[in-house]
Amino acid sequence: MGTKRHQDGSDEDLSDQPEEKRIHVLPPLTKIIRKTIKNNDLQDLIVALEPLFRKLKEELERLLPSTLIQRPPQTQIQQIKAPSLQLIFKKPLSQPIFTGIKLEDEEGNPLQVRLVDAHSRGQSTSISLPSPLKLQVVVLNGDFPPWGRDDWTKEELDKSVVKEREGRRPLIIGEVNLTMKEGGCCTIGELVFTDNSSWIRSRHFRIGVTVVAGGPDGLRIREAMTERFVVKDHRGEAYKKHYPPSLDDEVWRLEKIAKEGRFHKRLESERIFTVGDFLKLHSADPTCLRKIVKMSDHMWEATVNHARTCTLGEKLYLYRGSQCNLLLSPICELLAIETDSGRFSLQDLNTAQKVLKA
Repeated sequence: MGTKRHQDGSDEDLSDQPEEKRIHVLPPLTKIIRKTIKNNDLQDLIVALEPLFRKLKEELERLLPSTLIQRPPQTQIQQIKAPSLQLIFKKPLSQPIFTGIKLEDEEGNPLQVRLVDAHSRGQSTSISLPSPLKLQVVVLNGDFPPWGRDDWTKEELDKSVVKEREGRRPLIIGEVNLTMKEGGCCTIGELVFTDNSSWIRSRHFRIGVTVVAGGPDGLRIREAMTERFVVKDHRGEAYKKHYPPSLDDEVWRLEKIAKEGRFHKRLESERIFTVGDFLKLHSADPTCLRKIVKMSDHMWEATVNHARTCTLGEKLYLYRGSQCNLLLSPICELLAIETDSGRFSLQDLNTAQKVLKA
C-alpha cells in the first residue's frame, strides 16, 4: 500500500491500517488545470480528469454502505412510470348533490366507468383483459391530488380516502363493488351519500374508482376520479328551488318565497297554492297579486322572472263568449280571438276589436 513519512523523518506503513482509513493520494489537479488553460485545450482537460473521476467513483463505492447506492426495486420503478391504461367516468356528475339522493350523471343517467388509453384520453382501449377487473368505489378528499397534479401513485390515493365519521354508517352506500368485463365499461347502478362534506377541511369530496383485482400482470391502471363537489344534507333538498319550475310545483319553489314564510302564507290565504295559480293571477291582474305578496321591487322582479321560466306545454283553453271565443294559454294569457270571420292573433286585431277585448 506504501508508507507515510512524518516530520521527524520516520516512516509509517499504511498497509496494516483498516481499509476504511486508507487514503488514496490522487494526482494534483493544479498542474493539469494550469496546463490546460495555457494550451487552451478543453479536450485535454476532460481526458486528464476522466481517470480521476473514475478513481473517485471506485473509492465511494468501496467506502459507502451498499444500501446508499442501491437502485430502487423494480416495483418502485414501475410505480413511477406513467400507466398506459386509465379508468374514467363517462360523463360528469349531476349537481347539486344531497345526502340520501341517488347519484346520476349530468344527463340524469346512472354513472358509467370506462377503461381507456391513458395517452389518448377518451379512446376505448383495444387491450383484451385476461380476467374481469374487480373495482371499488371510494370517497376521496376534495384536495386530492396534491398541488393540482394530474398524476398520482396508488399509495397517495389510498392515503386520501375519506372514511365515515365515528359511529355513523358507511359514508357512501350502494353498488361500491363493481366488475368490469370485456368491453371496458361498467355501470354503477346506485350510489348514495349518507353524510355531508362540511366536516372535512376541504369541504369537498371526490369519487374515485380503483382496481382491486384483475387486469394485465404488472400493469398499473390509473384510477378514475370525478371533479370535486359539495355534498349537502337532504333537508336542503326539501327546500330547493326548481329551475325551471313546473305549473304544478308548490308556489314556494319560486325565488324569494320561503316555505312557510310570510309570502307563502299570504299567497295560500288567497288560495294561490301552485306556480300555475301564481302565473294565472299575474296574467289576469298583476296589481292584485302584488298587493297580496307585498314584496319589494327587487324581490318582486326576481320572483316573477323565475315564474316566467316555467314550461307551459302545448295545451290551450277556449273561452266561449257571446260575440267571440277567446283562445287562452294555461296561465290565462290571451293568444287569439275567434269570430265569424276567422281566428286573429293579438297583432291582427283592429282598433274596434281591441276595444272589445278590453
